Amino acid sequence: MKRIAVMTSGGDAPGMNAAIRAVVRYASTKGIEVYGIMRGYAGLIDDEFVPLTFKDVGGIMEKGGTILRTARCEEFKVESGRKKGLQNLEKHGIEGLVVIGGDGSLTGAAVLSQLFDFPTVGVPASIDNDINGTDMCIGVDTCLNTVMDAIQKLKDTASSHERAFIVEVMGRNSGYIALISGIVTGSEAVIIPEIPVDYQAVADKLLMGRKRGKINSIVVVAEGAASAYTVARYLEYKIGYETRITILGHIQRGGSPTSFDRLLASRLGTDAVQSLIDGEYGVMSGLQGNKIVRTPFEEVLRERKRLDLSLYELANVLS
Repeated sequence: MKRIAVMTSGGDAPGMNAAIRAVVRYASTKGIEVYGIMRGYAGLIDDEFVPLTFKDVGGIMEKGGTILRTARCEEFKVESGRKKGLQNLEKHGIEGLVVIGGDGSLTGAAVLSQLFDFPTVGVPASIDNDINGTDMCIGVDTCLNTVMDAIQKLKDTASSHERAFIVEVMGRNSGYIALISGIVTGSEAVIIPEIPVDYQAVADKLLMGRKRGKINSIVVVAEGAASAYTVARYLEYKIGYETRITILGHIQRGGSPTSFDRLLASRLGTDAVQSLIDGEYGVMSGLQGNKIVRTPFEEVLRERKRLDLSLYELANVLS
């Protein structure tokens, strides 16, 4: 294999740049040329290929976001768009592709691999941590640290004013961010898509905390479970004191990646290149235990990764 390409797609995640760096530098040591594809599948179709050398990826590991940028691409969902992308890969003499992203990005990688028999390897990067075949995705640890820091700061002002704060975090289909951040910050309640909301139980928990003398209350809500405004209105009616709403939004996607995410991205990016060299295509490099394991796209995409609901019980017990 003489020339490969790397791209990032879908929602950005801290650590994507570290993965790009690993792909480029490891491939370079093996005598393989690397091209970066700008703007994900949109750039693949629009022929936005740029050569990347060892030097080009210097100093990017500590940066959030992705130097290759990213974009949604409806055109790649139809056959004509896919064929155009494949033609561009062949035009540039690309013999293998590394796709860094979430489930949508990996679905596109699987299409290239399965329908066109093009050598493709995936690297999981998603703050929702909802991808099968890996214990952790790139970006998760940084996101959780960002959320934890924000909630700890909110606790200070919640204590000063003796209020309840409703904190909305990302998680359209997965409650992972809300659940883990709720546990590690000692929040009173967590509302996630996987469990039906029992507003009365949440209100009872806040009132019980007040009776114990607690002067701050934090409720963490995953955006896919309920609106923070709906939660606030219901709780104010039930508990009889003020609530405040904080929606963390896209701040959760940004920031310099933690040491964990930098290491994970470096290991996964390196293994993705080695997988292409080994002739093992149509797989995703993921973390299982403390080992890097390659899982076929079919298994990765069979269903969304399920949340460990024993953690939900832990959150309730410790709150």
